[in-house]
Amino acid sequence: MRSIWIAICCAITLLGGQALATEQEQQKEVAENKAEVLEQKAAEKGVDLPVPKSEAITTSEVQAVDPVGVSPLDDAITCLARSIYWEAKGKSSADMEAVASVVMNRLGHEGFPDTVCAVVKQGSEAKNCQFSWWCDGRPDKVQEETEYAVAKEIARKALNKQLNDRTNGAMYFHDRTVKPDWARKYIKTTQTNMFLFYKPKGGDAR
Repeated sequence: MRSIWIAICCAITLLGGQALATEQEQQKEVAENKAEVLEQKAAEKGVDLPVPKSEAITTSEVQAVDPVGVSPLDDAITCLARSIYWEAKGKSSADMEAVASVVMNRLGHEGFPDTVCAVVKQGSEAKNCQFSWWCDGRPDKVQEETEYAVAKEIARKALNKQLNDRTNGAMYFHDRTVKPDWARKYIKTTQTNMFLFYKPKGGDAR
């Protein structure tokens, strides 16, 4: 009799696990579809309407995407979250949010691509990456799941237009410990604990 109960409990646990996995997969698909629509709207400069609640990505949906940080970078959420993570993990929320804003500010702007992933990967074909982590030759898999979860939540807010752009429209940034020559060509907009931010003079970007 006991073995029957054990078998029943195992079956229930297995079914429960399968149901949870199915729900997470559904949330992942919904989130990726929403993100694709939102990045398209964000790339249409001049369209600055709030994201309707029905179209906004939820916290549970965004966390279902790339849960352990090993998925290929082929959707807007993963590309944005991984950029936030690698450029500013371990830094303050202000630093992480500012990195997200730079990506979103570039999106669709003249001189930049019109998808998040293309913005993040821009320049890699010439080994001149706009975001250094993308072509530094190191593995891009996430190492700290908690910090990655924070990065995904910031990416969600950025795509939902729920993130205040603390960079004042910046499209470039660098660590405060360096002084790149290119920075003199642009207008400094602000700074955070770790980064300095810039935007082009006259709106030109490259």
